Amino acid sequence: MGREEQVEEREVLDSIFPEEITDISDTSYRITINLDLDEDEENDEAPILLLQVSYPEAYPDVAPDLEILTPPNSAKHTRFDIQEDKARLMEAIQPSIEENLGMAMIFTLYSTLKEAAETLIMERVASERQAREREIAEAEEEENRKFQGTLVNKERFLEWREKFRKEMEEEEQREKEEKEAEEKKKKPSAREEQKLTGRQLWERGLAGKGDYDEEGEDELASEGVEKLQISA
Repeated sequence: MGREEQVEEREVLDSIFPEEITDISDTSYRITINLDLDEDEENDEAPILLLQVSYPEAYPDVAPDLEILTPPNSAKHTRFDIQEDKARLMEAIQPSIEENLGMAMIFTLYSTLKEAAETLIMERVASERQAREREIAEAEEEENRKFQGTLVNKERFLEWREKFRKEMEEEEQREKEEKEAEEKKKKPSAREEQKLTGRQLWERGLAGKGDYDEEGEDELASEGVEKLQISA
């Protein structure tokens, strides 16, 4: 009875997958599974899987022998690796095997495997997109932080006010010192004051006090001689 069910199922599958199914022997074959991925989410060419089926003598009362492969020399996909993902895919179809024991199950297993592989890849696409979005959000947050001022509380305000007052006092002291220095430059020292000539001392009634220079003394002497000559 098992062999009859196997042949019948194989004929049904041939009508469903006329281009995708390839016989290996009377009791084994391969079905090509073309995955459908959202073009907006997946830039790589969608991977192709091969579901290899072998019928044990007691199938469908027992599970078929299954192997998940990829075509020889197929391009490596960035988000799918059959060597790493095979165990997860086999685990995904195991419940369908158990639920369909005693019945033809290959089409169900095909559909379950196809959906599991597509979901696996799209989960990885979504994870990568979320990671990129987090990076963008973190970069924007860091950029915005540059334009945000420090939050002001009472302690920060008092600290700022004390610092401001100190800076103002230092500025006033600096301006005062600069002003005093400027005034010193404008006011001559005692040594820099010009000595009075003899005439200036005489006119001011200061002659004889030793505050005039020799040139002034000569000048006074000459004027005295001139006055004596005129009187004579």
